[in-house]
Amino acid sequence: MSGRIYLGELEELILLMVALLNKEAYGVGIVDELKAQAGRDISISAVHAVLHRLEEKGFVKSKMGGASSERGGRRKRLFSITAHGRNALEELRDTRHLIWNLIAKTSPA
Repeated sequence: MSGRIYLGELEELILLMVALLNKEAYGVGIVDELKAQAGRDISISAVHAVLHRLEEKGFVKSKMGGASSERGGRRKRLFSITAHGRNALEELRDTRHLIWNLIAKTSPA
């Protein structure tokens, strides 16, 4: 996959949370981590919609985890970042660093 990376802010934040949580990322965990790390209250349905888009774009992959008694025997879908997703985050970070460095050079002291 090549070309420019286009992610919305919420897509980028959720992709960052998937990377942070490693292979233990799932809907509720991402909601909790977004609140803890970014101070953002996001609905579980919004997180699931973004995760679905990220998976369609190849930035994350998912698998079903084991059933647990605290979930009433239901399984949770676990997400992990792909190499394409990690490259996307690195490209976005590098672009932001470049622009911030340019701003620092043009801003009055």
